[in-house]
Amino acid sequence: MTPAVKAFFDDQTFTVSYVVHEPQGRACAIIDSVLDFDHASGRTETKSADAIIGFVRAHDLKVEWILESHVHADHLSAAPYLQQELGGKIGIGAQIVTVQDTFGKVFNEGTEFQRDGSQFDALFSEGDSFHIGQMRGDVLHTPGHTPACLTYVIGDAAFVGDTLFMPDFGTARCDFPGGSSATLFESIQKILSLPDETRIFVGHDYKAPGRDEYAWETTVGEQKALNVHIGQGRSIEEFVEMRDARDATLAMPRLILPSLQVNMRAGQMPPADEQGDVFLKLPVNKI
Repeated sequence: MTPAVKAFFDDQTFTVSYVVHEPQGRACAIIDSVLDFDHASGRTETKSADAIIGFVRAHDLKVEWILESHVHADHLSAAPYLQQELGGKIGIGAQIVTVQDTFGKVFNEGTEFQRDGSQFDALFSEGDSFHIGQMRGDVLHTPGHTPACLTYVIGDAAFVGDTLFMPDFGTARCDFPGGSSATLFESIQKILSLPDETRIFVGHDYKAPGRDEYAWETTVGEQKALNVHIGQGRSIEEFVEMRDARDATLAMPRLILPSLQVNMRAGQMPPADEQGDVFLKLPVNKI
């Protein structure tokens, strides 16, 4: 089956969110949504999520799943807001518990913060499947960027999150806690074992030098042949050396500290204080 895919590009975080729906039906899933967040003021907005809501309602779609490819470090998830407005179950990889344990300590969350993934409606593992109406989705566990990264294969479409970018931009960084360039290499091989004609939808695009337009759809065949980091049969040793050297030069994402605190809670803010005010923590020298 060839699902219909509508992309929504957020130019503030270079994130691509997707609505995936039956070509002849109403059922759909939303993948990797964005809650707008102004770091300087600490204020949130729902402009990006409202565009998705508008599309879903305009096409009379029924949301069955709100899926996260991983705990994002560069934007906040709008999953709870979308669920409130449209319904659906929120899903993520089962290794979210590893991420929650790691960052629960970084942010000194204490025992009241549950580290069992219970904030999400569904936790997926390698080989699991789910349905969007008549469409079947299959789950690949593709860690390396983070321990909980998943690829969702829905019909002839694979939603790879941050694991792969467009062929001219390469692959994900692996220097976050729990990341591993060697593990990422193996995960990418799993994706590249899909049929060459499989459509790949990436989670971000940064418009590689020499390209004028943002892009987010490619194929397995194109990645094999053209990916500047992994294509043409590059060995694991070559990839690890390249990836680790490149990661050592990268700055942390601008929204990493607010994003991790919110996204490890399935998009919910930390609990409010007695006055109803919400605060995000700023750990010093921890990441």
